[in-house]
Amino acid sequence: MTSVSAEMVKKLRDRSGAGIMDCKEALTECTGDLEKAADYLRKKGLATARKRAGRVAGEGVIQSYIHMGGKIGVLVEVNCETDFVAKTDEFKEFARNIAMHIAASNPLGVLPEDIPEAFIEKEKQLYRDQALEAGKPENMIEKIVEGKMNKFFKESCLMNQLYVRDTNLTISDVINEMIAKTGEKITIRRFARFQIGEDLE
Repeated sequence: MTSVSAEMVKKLRDRSGAGIMDCKEALTECTGDLEKAADYLRKKGLATARKRAGRVAGEGVIQSYIHMGGKIGVLVEVNCETDFVAKTDEFKEFARNIAMHIAASNPLGVLPEDIPEAFIEKEKQLYRDQALEAGKPENMIEKIVEGKMNKFFKESCLMNQLYVRDTNLTISDVINEMIAKTGEKITIRRFARFQIGEDLE
């Protein structure tokens, strides 16, 4: 059996933010391999998230973040199940990090369905025109558009974006890790991002 040192636990804890016992269990299960243990914790978070999916997240916080000396501002509503979790410093810090990510990455919506249909159609037409101009065969165009739209949703929807503080994780992964830590359902309900001089559509 692999002996798990306090130093190994600390490294995994710093990296994942998971509890001491969870880190110890993950390292034991993965024979001390830090990478595998981090994946193990992520999968555990995903399993917990699935179990919590049907529960009601009726508590939470509205968190703000102001960037670049007041040039960019974000308000985000992050929900959890209990007031007890919502009031913890860890949850507030988590919500602030999400707001900071939104300020940096400027998503268009939380999920693909939050992006207006008209905007999506405009984007598809742009990709069609580009493919035609590049002389791509007619029968390949819709396939090309589909591939570009998948990339567009990955870059434009908050849940699919790579987390600015750790690009090995998506925002969805970060939420699942928080679900594993708190044992509660956590959702990002909505956000608003403001930038000085930005045109409103």
